[in-house]
Amino acid sequence: MKNKILITICSLLIAGFWPSETTAQTSPVAVPSILNNYPWKDSELIAPAVLAANLKEPPAKWPMILNIGAVEDIKGAKHIGAVSKDENMKLLRKTVAALPKNTVIVVYCGCCPFSKCPNIRPAFLEMKKMGFTHVELLNLPVNLQTNWVAKGYPLAGS
Repeated sequence: MKNKILITICSLLIAGFWPSETTAQTSPVAVPSILNNYPWKDSELIAPAVLAANLKEPPAKWPMILNIGAVEDIKGAKHIGAVSKDENMKLLRKTVAALPKNTVIVVYCGCCPFSKCPNIRPAFLEMKKMGFTHVELLNLPVNLQTNWVAKGYPLAGS
């Protein structure tokens, strides 16, 4: 029995079904993506390097970037604050209410991995409920400090 379990785990690792910490913002314990209960798809995650490269373009080409946590603002981000607080969730709704539903919106919190974050899931679900079709989550596998700041990606004011 132990051998069958070991063979299954090895097969998953070799087949690539086991996400690495650099490919998806998850808990420190790797979980096969088929077992994740996130309301977003992998295609709705944007890598920090991709967003940082996008920020080298003229501002008119940038997506709307929303900081829905209690961390530093990255370049171009509008600070909403932790949406686990009712007043900040109301501010999020107000901020996006008048936008076209196909607006590209990048959301991040960066306080901790997605599995522990009190802000990312409610913000994502609220914008989907409001009808937004291009909501992306900044994929920060550890946190903003490790996956954005330490890599030298731009913060507000830089």
